[in-house]
Amino acid sequence: MNILMILTSHDQLGNTGHKTGFWLEEFTAPYYVFKDSGADITLASPLGGQPPLDPKSNEADFQTETTRRFEQDETSKAQLAQTKKISEINVAEFDAVFFPGGHGPLWDLVNDQHAIALLEQVITDQKPLGVVCHASAVVKNVKTSEGKPFAQGKKITGFSNSEEAAVQLTDIVPFLLEDELKGQGAHYVKGADWQSFVVKDGLFVSGQNPASSEAVARELLKLLK
Repeated sequence: MNILMILTSHDQLGNTGHKTGFWLEEFTAPYYVFKDSGADITLASPLGGQPPLDPKSNEADFQTETTRRFEQDETSKAQLAQTKKISEINVAEFDAVFFPGGHGPLWDLVNDQHAIALLEQVITDQKPLGVVCHASAVVKNVKTSEGKPFAQGKKITGFSNSEEAAVQLTDIVPFLLEDELKGQGAHYVKGADWQSFVVKDGLFVSGQNPASSEAVARELLKLLK
């Protein structure tokens, strides 16, 4: 199994002066699910190289078994420091694609033409696609072969308005994910705030929040097997 994981390259939290990026658990939990299943993992990002980590996700309150494992894993840290550019990726080489979240994707992956083209190819090729938390936003500008929004009519979850309000970023983010998906005609569904909640619609798997990261990865593996 060859799995492609795509991370954000964006590190500015709007005009707050604070840093953002990818959310650590949303990378490490799926990464080790895939790795422990024997998959070959390729990491990519818009700019290549080391993707920015949301510093908040590395605080003690947000540490998990997989984030601690990653901290001791020099090989995997070295791999993360050398992500390939999305523009250099050939989708044909991969069996599935996964996007970790964090607030970063709301600014770059959503509008990145290489990411959009890659996603549209994944959909055309009927390969499993997994997203978690804010990474559900990556489908915002993705169209089907008929030219319709990919999200239209899809059952999908992602970081909810109530969770965004809880972290006090409602007025900072470029758009509210829940509202955006509903506006595109998606069947947006959610569970309780901060609890694992995963939705599957065909080959598309989405998770609501960081706690959903591992479950999304496991659903993605089921689709591959």
